[in-house]
Amino acid sequence: MLVSGSVWAGDYFLNIQGEPVQGALLIAQTNADAKVTIDGETVKTDPEGYFMFGFGRFDTEPKTITVTYQEQAHQKTIPVTPRDFPEERIDGLPADKVNPPASFWERIKKEQAEVKQARAVWSEDRHYLQDFIWPATGRVSGVYGSRRILNGEPKRPHYGMDIANATGSTVVAPISGTVTMAVDDHYYTGGTIILDHGYGLNSTYLHLSQVNVKVGQEVQQGEKIGEIGMTGRATGPHLDWRINLGTNVRLDPELLLPPPDTE
Repeated sequence: MLVSGSVWAGDYFLNIQGEPVQGALLIAQTNADAKVTIDGETVKTDPEGYFMFGFGRFDTEPKTITVTYQEQAHQKTIPVTPRDFPEERIDGLPADKVNPPASFWERIKKEQAEVKQARAVWSEDRHYLQDFIWPATGRVSGVYGSRRILNGEPKRPHYGMDIANATGSTVVAPISGTVTMAVDDHYYTGGTIILDHGYGLNSTYLHLSQVNVKVGQEVQQGEKIGEIGMTGRATGPHLDWRINLGTNVRLDPELLLPPPDTE
């Protein structure tokens, strides 16, 4: 990762890794007994002083990190670089793939609450420090941040990375984690898995044809968790993979990955 800032002042230090662009996750480290706030909100650090923050798709304002160490406050401001996001048009979809019938609204609302609850799980696991691997092989068929226009109707941006492959293709954990959701039939997303990686970082796997894990199960990096499918509202077999920091900050999974193996 690119180093966006490194500060030393006597015994105090702050090191930040990552590229501060929209959709990016940045990992920082400071003194283990320091107190950290970002834009005035307290951030939990791990026993070695590591902590995370991220920039969402629409973030344009810098983030101010304040580290208080030995009764001295140190500040660093991290500006965010905007990105150009593509526009994706999909025409000829059945009407219920664009707007769900009213009869499903209560079900959708309930399922969205379940997802929020699964993403809100907090643990002090430190799996987020692992280097990510690809959760599946295949063609990247959709990217984070793209503005989707379905049958001519603008929709919310796409917040995942789509990897297209045949139904039944293996999906693995890109880093280790604990399962906080494992369901077969959500309306929008079909087979859905959510993993907690510690300190608020979580990942989501959508449209699965098989869900091979259970809530509470610990999975290791590279372990199979499911299979690619087209369950829920999907027009072809693919994995929709998402990364969140907490329940609100939606990040770009592709920024966390090494280049694909083209051999």
